[in-house]
Amino acid sequence: MSTWMVVEDEPDIYEMLLAMFEMWGIEGVAFVDGEEAAAWIEDVNTGRFQGELPELALLDIRLPGNVSGVEVGEHLRKSPKLGQVAIVFATAYKLSADDEKSVVARADADRLMYKPLPKFNELQRILEEVIAKRRAKTSQSKS
Repeated sequence: MSTWMVVEDEPDIYEMLLAMFEMWGIEGVAFVDGEEAAAWIEDVNTGRFQGELPELALLDIRLPGNVSGVEVGEHLRKSPKLGQVAIVFATAYKLSADDEKSVVARADADRLMYKPLPKFNELQRILEEVIAKRRAKTSQSKS
């Protein structure tokens, strides 16, 4: 079973996403703020977490607390164990073209999506495409 990660502070959104993942046969791991997600990434890096690692991270850009979704994405990219995860940023706030490029570049994100997110089947298709492209990119860099 695949595992996908969600970092989202709106309970209705992360509960809906986890329910969708379950219907798609995907295990979901969810965090409500950046600090919690960053602590989990550290647990993975130090071997304190032994479960299946996610192949996708869906990160809200704006989170409560001191660690933004962009910073969570940076932690993921720098992680020796999670560095190749597909990263999708989501936000309800309109960003300028320059801000979009900056946010994506900071964490080498695979995609930026605006809320409301696409409907059920479309969202699944988009996220699976992102994972496939990340896998292709990873395998090219290894060869």
